[in-house]
Amino acid sequence: MRYETVRIGAIGAGGFGLFALQQFLQVPGTQLVGIAGTHREAALAMAKRFGVADVMSEEALLTDPGVDLVYIATPPFLHFSQARAALEAGKHVICEKPLSMTIAEADELLALAKSRDLLCIANLMQRYNPLSDVITRLVESRVLGACLYGRLENFASDEGLGPNHWFWDRGKSGGIFVEHGVHFFDLFAGWLGQGEVVAAQRSLRPVSGIEEMVQCTVRHATGALVHFHHSFTQPSRLDRQEFRLLFERGDVTLEEWVPVRARIRAVVNEEQTRTLMEMFPGSRLDVLRTWGGSERSARSRFQELDLFQQIDLHHHPEEDKMRRYCELLRSLFADQLAWLRDRSHLRKITEQNGRDSVAMATAATALAEMA
Repeated sequence: MRYETVRIGAIGAGGFGLFALQQFLQVPGTQLVGIAGTHREAALAMAKRFGVADVMSEEALLTDPGVDLVYIATPPFLHFSQARAALEAGKHVICEKPLSMTIAEADELLALAKSRDLLCIANLMQRYNPLSDVITRLVESRVLGACLYGRLENFASDEGLGPNHWFWDRGKSGGIFVEHGVHFFDLFAGWLGQGEVVAAQRSLRPVSGIEEMVQCTVRHATGALVHFHHSFTQPSRLDRQEFRLLFERGDVTLEEWVPVRARIRAVVNEEQTRTLMEMFPGSRLDVLRTWGGSERSARSRFQELDLFQQIDLHHHPEEDKMRRYCELLRSLFADQLAWLRDRSHLRKITEQNGRDSVAMATAATALAEMA
């Protein structure tokens, strides 16, 4: 079927559902035709925002022949049943992460979508970040040598997550790795190849016993080890994230969970300096030290190196995190619509991303419980 206009039905009417739909509907050739919400006040507010006449039941939305694609923005424990019902009704699916709570559920959704030639992806929009593409090129080019190690520190806020919020209920959220960690498992897999969780731990909050901190180590296909830390312990004013990749001749640091800034500290020759400046256009290059003659010769990991200078490169484009976040959502939706209209289109995010990220998250969760 060729979709001149893709008609969207939304299930879930919380704050993020409204935020994402406002981005999706800016993509040409889209129309919101129905909303089904479990929290009626929020659903009515969403309907008012988009001019939808009334809020449907979930069953009515899924059986409506005027709906082509269902966007699911409900808590994780509902994703599998709602996505499966949508696929069985012949609807394409874009689901908030995680795609499901278990690998078996994810595999069932993928098999059902494939059998009916339907879309069924999780909203893992991080790979659409232009800065993510640059990091991929940096790893593949080996301009700084091999990537040896990675780290994500996610010091997140719990200020909006009261004691009774579904986030703390493992049966509803799947736990921190499943509910939140899937974004980052997928992003690092894009940079370093698929990984295997080799260790994991968790920490429970005193008195309440809720899981508030988790961490794990993943060995990626390239051989790089990556450490993931997630803690939901901070006031919102201190919410902060940092990514770091260690290479043979330097390191790269990215700030914020949707990165917009990068810093590279490295030792390089003239050609490598030029390559980095081409990869990160508009950056500020601070030269901290230069070498000439015999001083250019160095060794590392049993390799002979020719080094010209030590640099500190700052890539700070004039763009903030939320503006970039909006762009990523529009890019993800446009990419999926292009596939709906032309099956030869190669997508950045496919059904496999949702499945593989859940596999990583559930493996980390199981190991953390054993530790």
